[in-house]
Amino acid sequence: MAENGKLMKNRNRVEESFRNRTLLITGGTGFMGKVLVEKILRTCPSVKRIYLLVRNKKGKDPQDRLKELFSSALFDLLKKTAGEEILKKVVVISSDVVEENLGLSREDRETLINETNVIYHLAATIRFDDPLKKAVLLNVRGTKYMLDLAKECKELIVFNHVSTAYCHLEEKILYEKAYPPPADPHMIIKLVEWMDEKVIDSITEKVLDGYPNTYAFTKALGEALVNDEMDHLPVTILRPPVVIPIWKEPVPGWTDNINGPMGLLIAAGKGVLRTMYCDSQGYADFLPVDIAVNALLLTSMDFMTYRQRRIYNCTSSFEYKVTWEEIIEMGKRIVENRLPLNGVVWYPGGSMKRSRLHHYICVILFHYIPAIFLDTIIFLSGNKPIMWKIQQRITKGFDVFEYYANNQWDFNNDGSLIARDLLTEREMEVYKVDGQGMDMDEYFYHCTHAARLYILKEGDDTIAAAKRHMTIMWFVDKLAKILFVVGFLYLLYQYLISPILRSL
Repeated sequence: MAENGKLMKNRNRVEESFRNRTLLITGGTGFMGKVLVEKILRTCPSVKRIYLLVRNKKGKDPQDRLKELFSSALFDLLKKTAGEEILKKVVVISSDVVEENLGLSREDRETLINETNVIYHLAATIRFDDPLKKAVLLNVRGTKYMLDLAKECKELIVFNHVSTAYCHLEEKILYEKAYPPPADPHMIIKLVEWMDEKVIDSITEKVLDGYPNTYAFTKALGEALVNDEMDHLPVTILRPPVVIPIWKEPVPGWTDNINGPMGLLIAAGKGVLRTMYCDSQGYADFLPVDIAVNALLLTSMDFMTYRQRRIYNCTSSFEYKVTWEEIIEMGKRIVENRLPLNGVVWYPGGSMKRSRLHHYICVILFHYIPAIFLDTIIFLSGNKPIMWKIQQRITKGFDVFEYYANNQWDFNNDGSLIARDLLTEREMEVYKVDGQGMDMDEYFYHCTHAARLYILKEGDDTIAAAKRHMTIMWFVDKLAKILFVVGFLYLLYQYLISPILRSL
């Protein structure tokens, strides 16, 4: 009996479920997809094969993109521990999710139909400002095409769809259940197929009907298509929140983008972000990508083992609430004292504003005017101005950020917590899905370090010079503030106090 208990504690049922299985992944070259591929290969080496649907992009064919994927630092630990031979288990298939029937050749489609056991559908556009037609073709019609393929697969065990916790924004508490879509997804697909893109753009606001962006709207429609197949296919839905850099492994802090809070921290660390219209005490729901991937693998196993749960909210705020102010303050401490960035144009500072008017005044004073001034200097020196363009991108980002930063949602994870309680000790260790042991300051330090290395291409050998530059910028910032106060007092005396004194 004791031996059986010990055996149960040491079981890795994810690895057992994938043993000699063939997996199909869409979005495998995206942020979350890359981490998923690496985690499967490292913890489930007995997997038979992983097919990735990959399209041509920027002049690179699928094979070139696969080589680029494996050259990332993300795969260094895997290659070191398992050898490069294991990478041969990954096979790319030329495909484009937005094309009719996924753009698959007849031979490739037959291969997938005959061999696929598990599908992970991650492919999506995550840009909030994408045109409606583009978002529908990828997030909605692309999901429909994947479901059509799944219906043909002869040995399919589970179809895992990655949705988002922010696709039913009218629900202030999101439960682990299906919700009605904001529109008929089939009708919306036909709409964008039939109508000219300019016409669609002109009616987008009316079609969205209160949804703040095309991303949330189309992800809700895509989820509805999956819900419709609950009685016909072994489908599951994972709803992660905003996915941020790796926490634990294989590379702490690793990311391939600076979306979300990391973009804010980098912009603030460079000194180009000085004000935000935001409730500083509000909180958002963020999840490190390695935790999201672990949850995705565990929910697959949970469904294959128990066949009870279909929809999983994979969110963190029910356990850990971190305010916007805390995130920004952590970021300031890191870039000011431990890990400054190169090319800082102003000492990190600024604040969050509860007044929109106050925020707009600060945007003009501390964003636009300095950008014009610096661009003038850059232009006169014979170089291409860039600061105004950067500020325009920041302003565009505000439009998305403000909606989520100034609204609040909560998530009910009861079913996911039940599934977590059924994990073995080994599974909890290999596929960590709780936040126990997280040090927020150290986490964001690693995030900043990784962004510095892999996104900004700022090597560790530049840290000493960056610290010296930051010290200089500190003195410049203090001097500028003193001159501002002196100038203000002078004007106050010259144009207000002095005339009063002369009149007495």
